[in-house]
This record gives sequence, structure tokens and C-alpha cells, in this order.
Amino acid sequence: MKKDRKGLVLFSGYKRGDGIKRALEIGRENILFELKSSKLKGRGGAGFPTATKWMLTAAAISEEKFLVCNADEGEPGTFKDRVLLMEYPELVFDGMVIGGYTIGAKEGIVYLRGEYEYMLKTLEDYLEQMRKDKLLGDKILGISDFNFDIKIRLGAGAYVCGEETALIESLEGCRGESRNRPPYPVNTGYNDRPTSVNNVETLASVPHIVIKGGDWYTKHGTDKSSGSKLLSISGDCKKPGVYELPWGTTVREVLKIVDAEDSKAVQIGGASGVCVPVSQFDRKLGYEDIATGGSIMIFNKNRDMLHILKNFMEFFVEESCGQCTPCRIGNVKLLEGVEMLEKGEFTFEYIEKLIELGKTMQISSKCGLGQSSPNSFITILENFKDEILNKRGIGVEI
Repeated sequence: MKKDRKGLVLFSGYKRGDGIKRALEIGRENILFELKSSKLKGRGGAGFPTATKWMLTAAAISEEKFLVCNADEGEPGTFKDRVLLMEYPELVFDGMVIGGYTIGAKEGIVYLRGEYEYMLKTLEDYLEQMRKDKLLGDKILGISDFNFDIKIRLGAGAYVCGEETALIESLEGCRGESRNRPPYPVNTGYNDRPTSVNNVETLASVPHIVIKGGDWYTKHGTDKSSGSKLLSISGDCKKPGVYELPWGTTVREVLKIVDAEDSKAVQIGGASGVCVPVSQFDRKLGYEDIATGGSIMIFNKNRDMLHILKNFMEFFVEESCGQCTPCRIGNVKLLEGVEMLEKGEFTFEYIEKLIELGKTMQISSKCGLGQSSPNSFITILENFKDEILNKRGIGVEI
């Protein structure tokens, strides 16, 4: 059941099927035009332009194409996609139908996080109702050559499958590991066919853009970060939950909205994101400053930042697929560094080398997991080194 949510785009009200009807009225080229005008970027965190991805998939020569909804919401602290699927399925699935029509796909696949199995029947019942209403299946809305259906596949609990090529490997029944690129999914994706993989929130934005236009969408947010963003806000605040805010909102404004008091740190982007101290609370959420897939974790002055960092690094050691050396070995070494700090058994030179290792991982790891897992290690040590050392009776800076 929907809650009384209000927002600029996604929570602004929508009637099921309206986006599909409008899409059929304006045609594929105009859909792509409006998407390009909107400057909509992937809301899963990567920020790739949606119009470009759909254009490339549509242009690929193949009799069979796929559109995949990435609902493998595995980033710690993120729960916005769950809200969209349960409370706003009309936006997500209408967005998929519009996407299928635009790129020329006949099949859509929802890759649903394994832990979300409890919502499977509800979503399948919703899809069946769409078929009865001629919004899904054969001859959608009476158009003889418009056939598109959606199936749901459950993931197996691997964090790395949030990366699109690892997700595709999993869909094909293989171990979840990222692929070498090129080729890219838009040319060689699921079953070696052209495939567009889009986040739940990205697809949910599409019906609004198709109906109201790209220019309307760009009136919200900033020049480089158009529209709104769903934020999963948790931690030390009085009003946790899912909020829709325009890009360009400052960290300080977010804290005020959720009634967070005595905050000393905000983890933006989940465990793989960056840790922002009080001195940076006036920074803005957006691709030009702090990009995020949507997770906001708030920590007050009672929290031990080293304990938080250890929790993050243990997670990445567990979730690394082990395919590439920088991630497989690097995360273990970073965790060892955290444990050394806990015991006070370290040299400052060694910790400095670990920070350099983290920076090397960011540029040498094969996929987004290893490229982003050092973010917390680097930013927490850079921004809270004095606190970490002083709490352990060490008064020398790293």
C-alpha cells in the first residue's frame, strides 16, 4: 500500500498506462528525443545517459533484444527500489514497456534481489493484471506488431551482480562475475543479444518524462544533474525513510529534513561511497560533486568511525568475487590495516601505503566493486584520522 509520499517527479502522481499510451502516440524517435532532452542518467549509481544506452541498443542489428530491470538492490543502506516496486509498480513496469517499445525488444526481465522473494507473488499478480488490461503481452493496446512481456528472475544474493555484466552472467545461469568490455551489453548482452540494463528508479522516471517532456524534467535539479533523486536515509536521525529530493540538495539540508542531531559523518553512496565530515556538509548531491545511487547513512558523535570502517571492509572481503587480483587481495589488505589500527600495531608508513593501495584498486580493479570498495577506507582515514588515533591513545597523525 502506498504511503502519503510527495515529490517532484516519481511521487508526483501517475495513472497506470498513461505513459505507454503517450509513448505510442509520439513514437520511438520522439521518446528518445525527450529522454535526451531530459538528461536522465542511470539512477543505480553509474550515471550513464539513459537515452544513449537506448539509442545504442535500438541501433544494434538483431532480431532479438532484451530490456533488463536491475532490481538487485544490494548496496548497504539502500532500500528505495524496494519502495518503488511495492508502492509504485505502475511506474516501473510502464517504464519497462516503453523501453521495450523504444529499443525493439519483445522481452523484459526483472532481476530481483533474492532477499526480496517475499514480493514476488505480488509483482507477478500485478503483471498478470497488466496482461488482462492489454498493457503487456501480445498486441499491447491493440497495436498488432507491439508484443512485449516481462518475467521476473530471482538473484542469488551476490553483491557483485549489481554490476550489469555480472548480472547478465547470473541470468544466463553462470557464476556472477563481471565480463571484459568491449563488447558491451548494448551489442552483446543477455544470450549474446543486444541488451539494455536499467535501474528500477531510472525506468520509473521514464513515464513521467514521456508524458511531461524532457524540458519539464530539466527544470528540477542542476545543469549537470537533472531531475530528482530518491534517497534511502537511515542511521542517527528521527525521520529515516525514502525521500525524493532534487539533485543539488546539500548534505546539511538533508540532515535538517530528517531531523538529524549531533551528526559528525554522513556516508553517501552506501559502503562503496564516500564519508563526508561536518566540514563538508555544504557539499551538494549531484554528479558534479557527490554522486550517489541513493544510500545516505548518518552517524552521530557517539559512533566510532573505525568500527564502521571495519564493518564495511568485512563486507567487501566477503562479497568480492575474487576474479581480479586488486579486489581479491586488496580488500583483505585494507581490512588487515583496519585491524592493525584497532590494536595499535602498525606503522604510519604502512597505513600510508594502504591508502595508496586503495587508490591503485580504484583504477585497476575490473569492475565497480573493486573500484569503489576503497572509497570508505580512504575517506574515513583522511577525514577522521585524528579521532581514530586519539581514541586509541595515539596522538600522531597519519
